[in-house]
Amino acid sequence: MILLKSPEEIERMRRSSAIVAEILAAVASRVRPGVTTGELDALAEELTRKKGAKPAFKGYVVGGRTFPASICISVNDEVVHGIPSRDRVLRDGDLVGLDFGVCCDGYFGDAARTVSVGRTSPEAQRLMDVTAASLAAGIEAIRSGAHIADISGAIQDVAEGAGFSLVREFVGHGIGRSLLLAIEPMVNAGGPEVYVKDDGWTAATRDGRLSAHFEHSVAVTANGPYILSQP
Repeated sequence: MILLKSPEEIERMRRSSAIVAEILAAVASRVRPGVTTGELDALAEELTRKKGAKPAFKGYVVGGRTFPASICISVNDEVVHGIPSRDRVLRDGDLVGLDFGVCCDGYFGDAARTVSVGRTSPEAQRLMDVTAASLAAGIEAIRSGAHIADISGAIQDVAEGAGFSLVREFVGHGIGRSLLLAIEPMVNAGGPEVYVKDDGWTAATRDGRLSAHFEHSVAVTANGPYILSQP
């Protein structure tokens, strides 16, 4: 069941999403060779607390497992839900997915982006460009009276039309007063198959190829899509 939001609720979600966008940009600016994913997680939590918000993912429980960090950081073949660590050092050429959410005044905001570390290979750059374009196409398909399939179809046309594949196991979600799931294509350079690592959270490509992930929280309005998490 989809619960409709009032203009006031949408504005509260916009404030949460604006915090997400700001902190994602700050974390992305710190991505460089030699930095650990644990350092980036600490930065995200520090900035969140300064905003008077709470990290949405930290302490989130699924199937008896509790996510231990404030931000999901997935590197190279990792698709989503990567756990940051002080032992995970970023290296030149890595592809880094940053997935982040906060709760502020009882409402959630959620967004994701993928960035590269140092020099970017042509394959990685093309993968990021196509994934971002697939998200834009999905958002463009949003309108009152449209179907969820219109959004996913637009995303699929762009991603698969470029010769990439879409992850099937993880897709978009609803968002509001509880953290469920937003529009977030996860595009693989190789096949769509993924598996979950031994930590119980990190999903990675089965063939070891690169993966990219972009996400926005979007409201459906009479005037078309309203991107809440746009910087």
